[in-house]
Amino acid sequence: MARGYRVELDLNNTQQTLCRKHAGAARWAYNYGLRRKQACYKAGQPTPSAIDLHREINALKHSEIPWAYEVSKCAFQEALRDLDQAFKHFFRKCRLKKEGTWKGTCGYPHFKSRKKAIGGARFTGSIRVFPDAIQLPRLGMLRLKEHGYFPLNSKISSATIHEQAGRWFVSICVHEEKEASQPATGEAIGVDLGVRMLATLSDGRTFENPKALRKKITALKRASRRHSRKHKGSANRQKARMRLARMHARIAHVRQDALHQATAQIVARSKPNQERPRVIVLEDLHIAGMLKNRRLARAIADVGMYEFKRQILYKAEQAGVKVVLASRWEPSSKTCSCCGWVNEALTLSDRVFACLECGSVLDRDSNAARNLVALA
Repeated sequence: MARGYRVELDLNNTQQTLCRKHAGAARWAYNYGLRRKQACYKAGQPTPSAIDLHREINALKHSEIPWAYEVSKCAFQEALRDLDQAFKHFFRKCRLKKEGTWKGTCGYPHFKSRKKAIGGARFTGSIRVFPDAIQLPRLGMLRLKEHGYFPLNSKISSATIHEQAGRWFVSICVHEEKEASQPATGEAIGVDLGVRMLATLSDGRTFENPKALRKKITALKRASRRHSRKHKGSANRQKARMRLARMHARIAHVRQDALHQATAQIVARSKPNQERPRVIVLEDLHIAGMLKNRRLARAIADVGMYEFKRQILYKAEQAGVKVVLASRWEPSSKTCSCCGWVNEALTLSDRVFACLECGSVLDRDSNAARNLVALA
């Protein structure tokens, strides 16, 4: 199976400059290919492929772009391949939209601007991994801030460097051969996602919602206001932009860490078969529809419900755990988990479920989790 690993790089000034050159070369190649494809389309000529465009760039190295010799050829090749993939997905969505099965935008490829992000570059070919470093074409040996995380004896198909809020990361795609996990035999678990609590389990466990954006929203507004008031093109605006980017990255990392911690404990991949849940039941929530609620949209987006579901699905597959997705119309919150009575008048503000038939009183989320586990 193919797995991805990401680690932050520990670069000196010379290495950072070289990484910026590779990211700029990849951005330039992408924009060059997009211009050439548009020009050929308007002229009624065949659209050049990534191989044709790379040959054109190689011909330009001698005269117009001598700086291209300072970077690896992988930066140009992979950027042009990404452009081909972007057009492939664009035409696929156009076809689906004509058939009536696609409702969103088709996503026509746009030019990449250096003002939005530095970007990154992907490498193939000779890539070697060490416990504390990675060796990439033209970049040489780059130190890693986390030691012993990358697998040493696996086939690496590609490596990607990218910048985020002033920090450089490297991601590798590894093809590993692993034995199929034994089916788990533990108790089934129902998981109810919420805004106040990230997840409530049928066995009584709960996971706190870090509310990363809510806790930083005031500071984020202040940083954004300071950035917008700086003169465009000034050094102070660049400093304010970096402070704002670091704050956004911090919020994203706090949310991502909480989701990984919760999903890892639920799946329990490292535990014996009898301690891993044999079935995990999740609600198949319509997140896009939930985000249209103007009163709860920010709080729902701050939870990361879709990312929680995505992590549960791939971690459960690796651990031999079955995942059941309950229908979004399942009245799990309105149904009594003891007798099955349905309270149609229950609203979102009611946090306690009181059954008028059997008299049981339960927390709303805990009651929903028990109803979900019953579907297993």
